[in-house]
Order: sequence, then structure tokens, then C-alpha cells
Amino acid sequence: MSPHFTTRELRQIADLGQRDLEHADALDVIKWVGATFGDNALLTQSMANSTLAHMVADVAPEIPVVFLDTGYHFPQTLRTRDELVERTGVTLITLTPPISVEEQDERFGPELNKRDPDRCCYIRKVRPMDEFLLHYDAWITGMRLAAAPHRRERKIIEFDPRRHLVKVNPLLHWSDDDLLRYTIENDVTVNPLLYDGYPSIGCEPCTRRVDPSDDPRSGRWAGSGKLECGLHI
Repeated sequence: MSPHFTTRELRQIADLGQRDLEHADALDVIKWVGATFGDNALLTQSMANSTLAHMVADVAPEIPVVFLDTGYHFPQTLRTRDELVERTGVTLITLTPPISVEEQDERFGPELNKRDPDRCCYIRKVRPMDEFLLHYDAWITGMRLAAAPHRRERKIIEFDPRRHLVKVNPLLHWSDDDLLRYTIENDVTVNPLLYDGYPSIGCEPCTRRVDPSDDPRSGRWAGSGKLECGLHI
């Protein structure tokens, strides 16, 4: 697999796509991705709420779903991944970091996630994903402003200058109620941790329960001041 479009062409595609689909339904955005890029696009799925994977299976099944297995996931997250495949038949690619957790501990010392969370995220998330994305023209993500208001400058379709691809955020303007409604109406596979005080789910060592009145992302890297793993910077 290798990119089909030049960087200039991808910029133009992103600009035109944003102009034409800024107010489009999420399913229509995903259909556009499938028609434009085919299997040269991918969806990354964190296995919290799998609405996007459900949509891809429905309208663009040629697009693979990528799960980044950091080695630190909750067991519930891994079970959600397996259930998603069983129920939808999506083409799943499980991506792993270049070194195991044990090798990381030997090289950098134990609990790197606590001492240097940025480096841990880079090793276990950012680097493997950046290398994998080199082979694709488009990347569908689950970013939502309701879940992360600090991403307010994002667009539904945009050019990612760091990775030289088209980044697509079909659910960007979905509210929590929008997501819940689609989930219920379509019986979407959901990580049970969402109903157990974890509104934002990452790696187990860096994720904690939060009170219903708290910021949903306050349970991620709690107390560190860190807001992002680095994938969307």
C-alpha cells in the first residue's frame, strides 16, 4: 500500500471536501472518504464507543479499522475490540509499538508513563501510528469538540501538514446526546467502562474514574497537566 495522491493534490482534496461537506451528515462524509480514497484510507478506533467503525462497516467496508494496542489497555477495551469484529465484520488491523512494555521498562526504567508520559505516549502511540500512516492518503478519527473543547480549531476535513494526508473528523460537531442517540438506535458496540465512570478511556495506568460533574477528559493523565497523547497535535 502506498499513497495515490501528491501532497498538492491532497491539500486540494481536503479544501474542496471541507467546502462541500462542512454541514454534511457523518455517513455522507464517510461515503465520500470511501469513494475518494477506497482502502487507501483508514479509521483509527480507540474502542470506547465504536460508532465510526459501525458506520464504516455500513457504508464503506473497504476502509480498514486500526486499533493501536499499546500493551497497557484495560481488558474491557480488548474485549470491545473483539466484539466489534464479531458483530460488524470490519477489517481490523491491530498495530503494536516497536518495543514491548517489558523492553521499554528495561530500556527506560519502570513506570515511564508516570515519570515521562510524553515519551511513553510517543513510543507506544505516536511513533507507530506516524509510521503506519505513511502508507495512507486519508485518516478518519473520532475527534469531537464536545469531548475535547481545546480542539476547537479542527475542521471536519483538513490537511494534516505533519503527516501529509487528509484528516477526516466526521463526528467533530456531534454532542454527547447525538452520540448516545446513534449508539442506542443502532445497537453500537460500546466499551462497558463508559458506564462505569470512565467517559474518556485510554491506557489503564493513565486513566481513572471521574465524577459526573467533572470534565470528561480529567481522568486522562490526571494531575500531570497533559491533555493529548500526541496523535492529534
